[in-house]
Amino acid sequence: MKKLFMLIVTSVLLLGVLAACSQGSSSGDSQKPSKDKEDDGGQKKYAFIFKNTGNPYGEKMMDGFEEAIKELNGEAILRAPDQPTAEAQIQIIEQLITQKVDSITITGNDPDALQPALTKAMDAGIKVISVDSAVNAKSRITHVNQADPEAIGRVQIEAISEMIGGKGQIAILSATSQATNQNLWIEYMQKELEKDEYKDIELVKVAYGDDLRDKSVSETEALLKTYPKLKGIIAPTTVGIAAAGKVLTDKGLKGKVMLTGLGLPSEMASYIESGVCPWMYLWNPIDVGYAAGYTASALIKGDIEGEVGDKFEAGRTGAKEVVEDGDGTQIMLGEPFKFEKSNIAEWKEVY
Repeated sequence: MKKLFMLIVTSVLLLGVLAACSQGSSSGDSQKPSKDKEDDGGQKKYAFIFKNTGNPYGEKMMDGFEEAIKELNGEAILRAPDQPTAEAQIQIIEQLITQKVDSITITGNDPDALQPALTKAMDAGIKVISVDSAVNAKSRITHVNQADPEAIGRVQIEAISEMIGGKGQIAILSATSQATNQNLWIEYMQKELEKDEYKDIELVKVAYGDDLRDKSVSETEALLKTYPKLKGIIAPTTVGIAAAGKVLTDKGLKGKVMLTGLGLPSEMASYIESGVCPWMYLWNPIDVGYAAGYTASALIKGDIEGEVGDKFEAGRTGAKEVVEDGDGTQIMLGEPFKFEKSNIAEWKEVY
């Protein structure tokens, strides 16, 4: 009797389940996700890889990137190795491929060494772009450039020439020897120096501080020791210019060795106010990272393909257009901005 009762209960429950399944599948396709859900695929994962940790410029860029991704309702994954090497970035790229992120935005430590890893990422369907320091055209879909490289190189030569009266020895304190953005700017500086108006200026050395503060300090001290007649230093890197500013201040060389380059207002305000660095240039790294986030989103959505002529809206940074960049393409943000005594107070509170 007990077995019969249990058989009846089981049969009733089974009939209920079958009835529910029949009702749920009456439209034939109702069990499949809607087209919107298929297209959306859930929250998108946007990864950003900077050169190395402890770099204020990179931190601000990642802040802007994260801001954009939050506006786009995505997930921002921010990564950076301890040391600014391609090998360290490759390890992170491999990890992100395993995590199946939707996009990778990278500030490259080497233009070519990252190609196998980034190609692997693109083969896995990941949208890859570079920002600030480009990787080669085969390693990415497009590049987000903070400003016109020719203008960046030119204005720094114009600045140091004016500061030293158009005559004397100068040196460049760069980041790493493989940094594509730094090398391109230096190339344009050297071309600018070929002009007749700079015939009395001698570029004696291009030193590399590897975007590490201690090494940049050491390289600055070495320049001063090796070239006692040095009149000016150009540091097209935020870490380098701050390090050089400290060395010149500590050694009491204000007005004797002039300093310009690319720096963060918050880090360079005291040196500009004191006159150690009469003026310098930069753009807003927050906006650079922000625009990169919107670029990655436009690629994921299919709004652009990274081809010349593609246009899209990049949030508060406005309309952007993809333009030619050698063998590849890029998106440019604007002209470098001049920071000096008259405006540094307002900007040092911003970034």
